[in-house]
Amino acid sequence: MSARLALALLAGLLAACSRPKPVPATDTPPDAGSQVPAVGVPGCTLYGEPRQTGTVPDVLPELSGLAASQRHPGVFWAHNDSGNAFEVFAIDETGAVRAKLTLTGADPRDVEDVTVGPCAPGDSRPCVFLADIGDNFERRDSVRLYRLPEPESVADATLPVEVLTFTYPDGSHDAESLVADARSGRLAVVTKARATLGNVYALDGARPGATIQATKLGTLEVPEGLDRATTAASLHPSGQRLLLRTYSRVWEVRQPDAARLEDLLRGQLVEVPGASQAQAEAITFLQDGNGYLLGTEFTSQPLWRTGCR
Repeated sequence: MSARLALALLAGLLAACSRPKPVPATDTPPDAGSQVPAVGVPGCTLYGEPRQTGTVPDVLPELSGLAASQRHPGVFWAHNDSGNAFEVFAIDETGAVRAKLTLTGADPRDVEDVTVGPCAPGDSRPCVFLADIGDNFERRDSVRLYRLPEPESVADATLPVEVLTFTYPDGSHDAESLVADARSGRLAVVTKARATLGNVYALDGARPGATIQATKLGTLEVPEGLDRATTAASLHPSGQRLLLRTYSRVWEVRQPDAARLEDLLRGQLVEVPGASQAQAEAITFLQDGNGYLLGTEFTSQPLWRTGCR
């Protein structure tokens, strides 16, 4: 055997040994584990184990946001990340597509989340809000929300949006999370920070045709730096619980009798059951607030529903 052939065989053996072993698939559901009971707030006292209800449909290859409908039980509004058509889909928890809304009136840059709440403070009509707030390199001078009334029927349609523009008081931020307070109609963004669960900014006075400056309400600190980079959020209908999704965990902020977002941010932060997902970027409370649905990028990935224990 020549020296050159021996070296080639040795290199091939080393390369084969260095290849990562395939990870076996498993159908074992996530464990609800030990939890801190929720006391004095509406909703589940303890959450059960996440249960797979379906999979991400083909039309949502970059699912980045989920929001429970206020008008239609069992319906969730969902959308793709940047680089996709300006559309919103109505899906159920199995991933079945119930309707597609083709949107007009704006040219999105990086839509990262969706929420449903009052169209404006004092307005009882529900609206769908899309958050064009992604800014990976923190270079955008202003960012935007897109607002449309929640349709009265679940059917394909082409609808215009209104544009609500805002700036931050302290420079540009990357963000992927938008919440709406069902009681007051107040909107807020949670930034995607490197060292915390993010800063919270209220968007008081947001309206079409104007650029408002957001108001910083506070910072969401995580114990001992255990986690960071919030990728999605959802506010409980009561306003007393706030879910925060990261790439590896789900957190909940709880504050009994919180009347405003400022009150909630002083609440207790606890970890609640999550599920391992390839690119965890979507979470929403269920319509009644008794549990939540988890979504992820990539089609055919599981959708996980967590209810009360």
